[in-house]
Amino acid sequence: MMVAVATMATLGIVAPQASATENPSITGVAISPNASAATRALAAADPKAVQDTANLCGAGYKLELVERLPDARRFGTLFQYQNSASNECALFDNNLGTSKYMKLSVCEVDDGHRACSTDAGYFTQYAGPVRVTDGFCARITAIMKDSAGASDSSALINRVEPAVPCD
Repeated sequence: MMVAVATMATLGIVAPQASATENPSITGVAISPNASAATRALAAADPKAVQDTANLCGAGYKLELVERLPDARRFGTLFQYQNSASNECALFDNNLGTSKYMKLSVCEVDDGHRACSTDAGYFTQYAGPVRVTDGFCARITAIMKDSAGASDSSALINRVEPAVPCD
């Protein structure tokens, strides 16, 4: 065995390394097969944040989405996880290091039935976790403002999107 390894090294042959897009987990957190390449890259760039937020959701959740908000400036980061029962869990990380008014909601979207889980207030670290636990498709809203009374049009972040993998 040692001769084979030495021969391979001498010839410059090395075993291929898995890339972030092929890696099924980041520091023990499973990555959903539905996760985009952008989500996988962001998770690989900050595995501690992925692990910390996954721990808040609990065991059995797979990472579905990581998104810098409002853009590459990254005032906040939205994390979305889903378990095998299609239960959604979301967290909204405050990356500014100062207290901001934050609101995170995950709401079921189903023919007039609309149950929401919301966490809102002034946070220096994160809002959430919030959950939808009955497998319905959901819509996630992440808002960050300087104050609760400020209009949504002046929000630092005002993101509404369908929960992955819902359309």
